[in-house]
Amino acid sequence: MSDKQNDLIYEDTLPGGTHWSMLVRKGTTLRLIDNEGGANVGMLFYNPMNKLERYNAPDTLKCQHTFKLTKGHCLYSDMGHVFCSIIDDTVGWHDTVGGNLTTDNMKKRWGDRSYQEAGNDWTLSGEHAFLVELAKYGLNRRDMAANLNLFSQVKTDAEGNMQFVENNSKAGDFIDLRFEMDTLVLFHTCPHPMNTADAYPKHAVTYQLRKSAPVTEDDECLNHCAENQRGFDNNRLYHQCGHHH
Repeated sequence: MSDKQNDLIYEDTLPGGTHWSMLVRKGTTLRLIDNEGGANVGMLFYNPMNKLERYNAPDTLKCQHTFKLTKGHCLYSDMGHVFCSIIDDTVGWHDTVGGNLTTDNMKKRWGDRSYQEAGNDWTLSGEHAFLVELAKYGLNRRDMAANLNLFSQVKTDAEGNMQFVENNSKAGDFIDLRFEMDTLVLFHTCPHPMNTADAYPKHAVTYQLRKSAPVTEDDECLNHCAENQRGFDNNRLYHQCGHHH
């Protein structure tokens, strides 16, 4: 994808410990940039036409035989559709098994400080962040699926214990998500639940929207595995038959 600024549709920066959501149209690429290094972006996807359809972490890993997410991988819904494809990535490892920071765990680790009382020292949990964004679309806690943690890495040792990897991503690292269907995207910049930092980590993330280049027959994500070809076929069928379920 070209880095020319003239194909930029929109750009904004999300400070650490905040949240946002938006409808990203098919044929749009969302680039997320870790401004200072050490960022975490909790992320969820929903089908705006049928909000019961949402990101499915186990299927996404299983069908592509992977534990980490990086360039060439697709992110799947629980109905076998491809929400988006990772068409570029300078990080090499993004987590989708570590979960989300609950308010309880946040209080235990970093305390609970509101913006009103603590100003820029406020703390916010990923759980609270998602609940606020979900409510905007008539969704609630029941609708929270297992989320992505972009820029974060969790590895397992020989005994299968999961361990957070410090400084997985560096300043300027980015990931490009090419959306293959209209998608409701919810995201926050709250810390990864396994982050071991002494102080509540706040890392800003910039997001950019661009028009995607067309998907060609030699597309890396499409051809990554047979499952991805089926996923793209499912999307084609979905778009041909209209969105009415």
